[in-house]
Amino acid sequence: MSFPRLSDRRPELTPDELVEAMTPPPMFDAVSFDSYIPNPDEPSQAAAVRECAAFAERINADGGGSWLRGMFGRKKADGGKRGLYLDGGFGVGKTHLLASLWHATEGRKSFGTFVEVTGLVGALGFAETVRRLSEHKLLAIDEFELDDPGDTMLVTQLIAKLTDAGVHVAATSNTLPDKLGEGRFAAADFLREIHAMSARFGVVRVDGPDYRHRGLPEAPPPMSDDELVRLAEATDGSTLDDFDELCAHLAGLHASKYGRLVDGVTAVHLSGVHAAPDQDVALRLVALADRLYDRSIPVRVSGEPLSALFTEEMLHGGYRKKYLRAISRLTALSRDLATS
Repeated sequence: MSFPRLSDRRPELTPDELVEAMTPPPMFDAVSFDSYIPNPDEPSQAAAVRECAAFAERINADGGGSWLRGMFGRKKADGGKRGLYLDGGFGVGKTHLLASLWHATEGRKSFGTFVEVTGLVGALGFAETVRRLSEHKLLAIDEFELDDPGDTMLVTQLIAKLTDAGVHVAATSNTLPDKLGEGRFAAADFLREIHAMSARFGVVRVDGPDYRHRGLPEAPPPMSDDELVRLAEATDGSTLDDFDELCAHLAGLHASKYGRLVDGVTAVHLSGVHAAPDQDVALRLVALADRLYDRSIPVRVSGEPLSALFTEEMLHGGYRKKYLRAISRLTALSRDLATS
């Protein structure tokens, strides 16, 4: 029997569709500050809610068009910083807070992951991206990170242009802004750019354990190929892919298209899962895991367990936090099907 495969999908997005798609993903399309439940053992979480709510109030109080805000709205009571940076480990609810801030902000606004923002610049060009986003009151960037020199120069210049135009920028990350890029490329060569960008943000720390795994069992073990096929056949709207073939397919798609790749899928089945052979493949799997998670698409696998997707060397390298976040999210998604 032939099953639908992600590897057969070739999503395309026009520049206008990329801009229109810059909204919180389905998992966060109805969240609010009230629906965020702070861990009582982690006071920084309740403080982060207050900081984000206050930031939304400041944005809403900053009226006028983009040119008026750019000319007269730069100096604020908070020292002129138009950026809010949520720093903390994975699984503490930073994306929930960022999406809540987006929902609480009035007027034109945009929300995207870091790779979606860089993908937008690639599709529109730098000047056109600045022009379009300068008309917005807020740009929310989830999963902010600097992975290479090109991203560093592009994003630092983009944030400088937008904040100078009066746009507020909020971001989430697992790394403090002045430590971005450490262990990944020659970040020391870009310290001036990184520090200039970080100076535009007020940092809010969000501490705590990964809420996805508090008191919950581990991911179910991988199943046999026969069982995987049987369950894929029994799950309407699901896909079934060979792991290596899917990895090869992802290499031909920009990561900004991964969300469109899995839209409408009810469950993903992967056969022959094993550790990523290199860093490029591993980072694509991280981006796919993020898009599966923010669309609440459950996952079943055969081969090796999802916890073995990344080698020990990878888990001790510069992208360690990204890989651990991906394992956390995929584990949660695999539990969703195991308990359904």
